[in-house]
Amino acid sequence: MALKRCVVEMGLGTDLHGRDYTKAAQRAVRDALWHNSLGFARAVGQSVEDMKVEVTIGVPQPDAVDKDQVASVLPHGTGTVKVVQGGLEIPSEDGTDATVMANAAVVVYMDL
Repeated sequence: MALKRCVVEMGLGTDLHGRDYTKAAQRAVRDALWHNSLGFARAVGQSVEDMKVEVTIGVPQPDAVDKDQVASVLPHGTGTVKVVQGGLEIPSEDGTDATVMANAAVVVYMDL
């Protein structure tokens, strides 16, 4: 059998104060996943733990994201996290703070 793409979800996460890129990334993953119930695994005779999950996060400062913390948000399966340049950082009026926006693409594969 071979890995087949079964689900693609997108999400947006923000950190309003403090420039916490990891928090914004975690929220983006939650936004992508928390409105879904992936019951298809049982329908094909597998467990949700058999899912392979690829997460791609876009933020202005990719090195500021803790990939392990982002992966910890995934409720099922085995996940990998890649962080790329993207998202937005909106500076405060006085330039001392910023709102960070992270984008997430979550792709779920199953060995079918």
